[in-house]
Amino acid sequence: MRTAIITDTNSGMTARDAKDHDIILMPMPIIIDGREYMEGVNLTPDQFYVMQASDAEIQTSQPSAGDVIDLWENTLKEYDSIVHIPMSSSLSGSCQSAMLYARDFDGRVQVVDNQRISVTQRQSALDAKALADSGAEAAEIKAVLEDTKAHSHIYIMVDTLKYLKKGGRITPAAAMIAGVLNLKPVLQIQGGKLDAFAKCRGIRSAKKIMKNAVMDDVEREFGGIGGSPGAWIGLAHTRNFEAAEEFRGEALELFPGFDVHVDELPISIAVHIGPGALALTCTEVLAGGCQY
Repeated sequence: MRTAIITDTNSGMTARDAKDHDIILMPMPIIIDGREYMEGVNLTPDQFYVMQASDAEIQTSQPSAGDVIDLWENTLKEYDSIVHIPMSSSLSGSCQSAMLYARDFDGRVQVVDNQRISVTQRQSALDAKALADSGAEAAEIKAVLEDTKAHSHIYIMVDTLKYLKKGGRITPAAAMIAGVLNLKPVLQIQGGKLDAFAKCRGIRSAKKIMKNAVMDDVEREFGGIGGSPGAWIGLAHTRNFEAAEEFRGEALELFPGFDVHVDELPISIAVHIGPGALALTCTEVLAGGCQY
């Protein structure tokens, strides 16, 4: 049985990255000033951040039914089955839509809802590929990924509240007070939900909060930092390359023997939090899974 692995650009994967790992990548649509763009096709991160800085009206969207079904039908001409890994159902309607479309494929398409995004979603795609290469069937891969969905944590430091305010997620008064006090909110994605985690004075404090949180998660859930690492450590950012590399060095010191993969956060997240963000993540290492 040949099983194809499909994920979307919410994973942070580029077309080149997906090709290198033999994973099929679906671009996600972004609506800017009423025009639809496809991430990685006719919209690069550079272009997006220029448009965002110019205060363009930007909305996230989901692929059309036709685009998803066409991709699946074409893929099934070469493969026996598909494992499709979209972003968390709690953050987008694309997962529920895909599950609805899959009903017409007689089990040949298994849609995974393991509540991941960015580098953790990317790792799920790599784990799925490793499982498929080892002979696991699509339904088995879906079960493994969903059974371990709670074994992943993301902490995000937001540099500006402008875009959270613009999207109605905080009040203008709260944004103003945070700006005056130099507060850097740390958000958490766990179990698919985006929630407030802490309020910090400045970037140094926010990074310390995130490092401590991930250290606690690794010690509590993944066997600690001694011996063979039981977790993947990931780092993501929005247009914050220099700070991300500095933060990676700090993470490598904190987690000796671990690898720390760095990616840009997907545009679907950058729409809501803007540039300058940093994120630190940890995800369970699955048996047979490959590194970032």
